[in-house]
Amino acid sequence: METDTHLQAAIAGVKAVVSGAKPGPIVKAFFDEPTFTATYVVSDPTTSKAAIVDSVLDFDQASGCTGYASADAVIAYVQSEGLAVEWLLETHAHADHLSAAPYLQEKLGGKLAIGAEIVTVQKMFGKIFNEGTRFERDGSQFNVLLNDGNTLQIGELELIALHVPGHTPADMAYVIGDALFTGDTMFMPDYGSARADFPGGNARALYRSVRRLMQLPDATRVFLCHDYKAPNRDHFVWETTMLAERTGNVHLHKDVSEDEFVTMRTQRDATLGMPKLILPAIQVNMRGGHLPEPEDNGEVYLKLPLNVLR
Repeated sequence: METDTHLQAAIAGVKAVVSGAKPGPIVKAFFDEPTFTATYVVSDPTTSKAAIVDSVLDFDQASGCTGYASADAVIAYVQSEGLAVEWLLETHAHADHLSAAPYLQEKLGGKLAIGAEIVTVQKMFGKIFNEGTRFERDGSQFNVLLNDGNTLQIGELELIALHVPGHTPADMAYVIGDALFTGDTMFMPDYGSARADFPGGNARALYRSVRRLMQLPDATRVFLCHDYKAPNRDHFVWETTMLAERTGNVHLHKDVSEDEFVTMRTQRDATLGMPKLILPAIQVNMRGGHLPEPEDNGEVYLKLPLNVLR
């Protein structure tokens, strides 16, 4: 079997922090309850350089109004801690919230990065929304497109990007020191896994992606993109460990076979409705968080295709 050199590098990075050989990142979470989304500010304690992972733009669908309260809370923290933002990271093109990356980039700087397979998502949804030739499908709305094993620097911290398709074709996980940012690849152990029935999703690929991540050391800090409060839990939680995921994830613990997971996930997904913000969210997020261009009257519009995502 071919050695997974990218994963081995990530494992070595986790071990270096756990052993005390290198400092780990400082992680500050901001949880947006309306979309059940966790945004993270990840900073290097040595240089005060930072990255922001999976930001949220407030959006009221009924009125069509956007807002910046969630993003402003992130900005206030960054400024109060004297941090310099080098990167704005998206784990994937989210279907449940709008990204605030352009607003944060305007206020704080930094480069916007996402997985290179975003071009696959853009091609699929470009057709669904009939975007025409004005919508570029080459990922050019982002500053950097990441492939499996690519690395970035956050001060003296090294980020290793791991391609983890399944929820969408473009999902990336980011390992920074002893911290793993999973996106929607997995949830809290008592909640399980993300759906895999969106266009381009694949339950078998999701299982294999999670199994890859589960090779990280037990002490790896795991930071999740969402939490929905599992049954019998009355509070939100978005941080766990790889040991807890490997041994206790209700959908993906180490004793669950690939076929068992695919059967469960396929049956479960067939019962789920679409996320309430999927249509506005995808239109904005496939553009790197930018709104569509204004029309002739100066107003911005989002499309509502009928009978497409069924």
